Amino acid sequence: MTDNAQDLRTIADEDELRGNFREPSERVQKKAIPHLDRHCREIIKRSPFLCLATANADGQADVSPRGDPAGFVTVLDDKTLLIPDRPGNNRLDSMANIVANPEVGLIFFIPGWDETLRVNGTADVVQDSAVLAAMEMNGHIPKVAIRVHVREALLHCAKAIRRSRLWEEDAQIDRKELPGVGRMVMDMANLSGDPDAADESYDAAVSKLYE
Repeated sequence: MTDNAQDLRTIADEDELRGNFREPSERVQKKAIPHLDRHCREIIKRSPFLCLATANADGQADVSPRGDPAGFVTVLDDKTLLIPDRPGNNRLDSMANIVANPEVGLIFFIPGWDETLRVNGTADVVQDSAVLAAMEMNGHIPKVAIRVHVREALLHCAKAIRRSRLWEEDAQIDRKELPGVGRMVMDMANLSGDPDAADESYDAAVSKLYE
């Protein structure tokens, strides 16, 4: 292996890429469907967590986690989802990307279930008072929601989750193995200040789940 990351051999096109792998089975090729069927709906109803992939107008990609009690994503119909925007760091990366480039990808997770549900399509940011009021949580109404127009949905096999042992109790790390997030951000951003105070500030902020 080379010591220079710039010297790594790269694949030039899709034909060369596919030449390294066997042909996917008929079932795999046909498993993506253009809507949300009853199985997709059941999975989404039970999912408390998803990852949302977006890209800006230049195609620069980003992935953001979204989480709430199971069923927090509303299925409006077999082609439309609604995701409430809960309070975060106010960077607004995902929503700014959606305004510039509507293409999105989602992966839904269910704790303890090794398979995932992938949904791809386009999205927009909605601000409808009746819709938002229905997404109230602990007395807090989201300022906006993300509406996803579904292009395709497919189940993803269990291999990645099983290889990672994500849900297995003995695979969980001791939180003390890593520094506090407040001090890590200080290091990463080259900020001055008291690391202990930064950790305390971070912990206090994330404990306010809907503020």
